[in-house]
Amino acid sequence: MRPSLRLATTALPLTLLLAACGREPDLVVYCALDQVFSEELIADFERESGLEVEALFDLEHQKTVGLVGQLIAERAHPRCDVFWNNEIVQTVRLAEMGMLAPYDSPSAADIPEQFRDSQRRWTGFAARARILIANTDRVDPAELTSHRDLLDPRFAGACGVARPLTGTTLTHAAAMYATWGEERAAAFWNPIADRQHEDPPPVHVVRSNGQAMTLVRDGELAFAYTDTDDFNVARESGAPVVAVYPDQEPGPDGEPPIGTLLIPNTVSILEGAPHREAAERFLDWVLSRQVEERLAHARSAQIPVRADVPRPDHVRSEFVVMEVDYEAVGRSVAERTDALKVLFLDR
Repeated sequence: MRPSLRLATTALPLTLLLAACGREPDLVVYCALDQVFSEELIADFERESGLEVEALFDLEHQKTVGLVGQLIAERAHPRCDVFWNNEIVQTVRLAEMGMLAPYDSPSAADIPEQFRDSQRRWTGFAARARILIANTDRVDPAELTSHRDLLDPRFAGACGVARPLTGTTLTHAAAMYATWGEERAAAFWNPIADRQHEDPPPVHVVRSNGQAMTLVRDGELAFAYTDTDDFNVARESGAPVVAVYPDQEPGPDGEPPIGTLLIPNTVSILEGAPHREAAERFLDWVLSRQVEERLAHARSAQIPVRADVPRPDHVRSEFVVMEVDYEAVGRSVAERTDALKVLFLDR
């Protein structure tokens, strides 16, 4: 066994890293889950398997799309074996492009079908919820119930959301448009974009979920959208923050609750992966119940998709989940990204 995990970010081309490191690794993993959460797990796999792993991590402000772009650029000559994504729609996009190879891992047999591709090109596990993090020194959490609270004039200038062009905020926006329709989703995002350059803007548009969390944790904002893993980091710091799971109440005319968006991690093997056997071993390992339980108990506080996987009390699992066709969202995400760039950047 060799504790020799190779680490990198997309700031340095992988080709240069491989050339500098000498021998060819046994497995190359591109990982969009925050390095602080995933690095230890990948190192544990390396120790347990005896394989030498090259791990390429994404940059926070590029979340997911940086690695996806690199995978597409390398399509003709793939270097990556396994893509561990911290969300799902970009994974679906790669599957629709024919870039992911089928693999039905025995470790995934008890994962609910809604989190498994019908052709077994990807599997979802260890999810996060899109919640509102609220600073109780700035706002009464009981006043926050819906995504629409960001547009409430009472909170103008005191709330925020990451620009919806990367990571889970892009996934969230794409899911809104695909699930609710153009008009309803635009009624949320257009006012935010239209007034983003005011001083102060009614809704602060920040670069990442991590920055949104930090601004609320430090009391600069009253509340903001983020993910449950970022919230848990703030919670562990002792900051006066709580997580609000939005859209749990019925609509004004008795409609079912919209629900809170749940976004699983996904893992897949690249078509033409240079190290296919090692890639299958990694999928079998990372999709195990033990790894999902570890992610639930880790600082990332991931929500197990298996109902009976043990989790700590602070990892909430009983809430109304937004109904989403992940595959439909994935098929539309490239076009939606272009439209959101026009909305948030070209003005």
